[in-house]
Amino acid sequence: MPKNTICIWYDKDAEVAARFYATVFPDSQVKAVIRAPADFPSGKAGDVLTVDFTVAGIPCMGINGGPTFKHSEAFSFQIATDDQEETDRYWNAIVGNGGQESACGWCKDKWAINWQITPRTLMEALSAGGDEAKRAFEAMMEMGKIDVAKIEAARRG
Repeated sequence: MPKNTICIWYDKDAEVAARFYATVFPDSQVKAVIRAPADFPSGKAGDVLTVDFTVAGIPCMGINGGPTFKHSEAFSFQIATDDQEETDRYWNAIVGNGGQESACGWCKDKWAINWQITPRTLMEALSAGGDEAKRAFEAMMEMGKIDVAKIEAARRG
């Protein structure tokens, strides 16, 4: 077991979500599915209680805790992409599987987990500072899914 694991609360679909992430992101897998040994507030003995999985190499545990707690943008996965094709692939997988588009490269999957699909060129531009960062930032503020060509054009001025 890793020293540090991200624990994500799901209503009841931790296993389904983990298996979806494993099909979308490289270096992702479902490692273990733990079933409840007895009834619990949001389920019965034998129901999936927790799922150990990785998303892009990050260890996670999904817990089927019921509808008590909701997700917000205060937590998100940020996935760095190398080009528009990779950006489109991840964005379309999340949004196209019952998810929802947001702004500035953010989207939400059907389990209400937030994702930032962030091309590396955007982060490089912001890290450069000065006018380049300002132009790239202003271009990003107009976008839902990030358009790599528009960010690169903004970087050049």
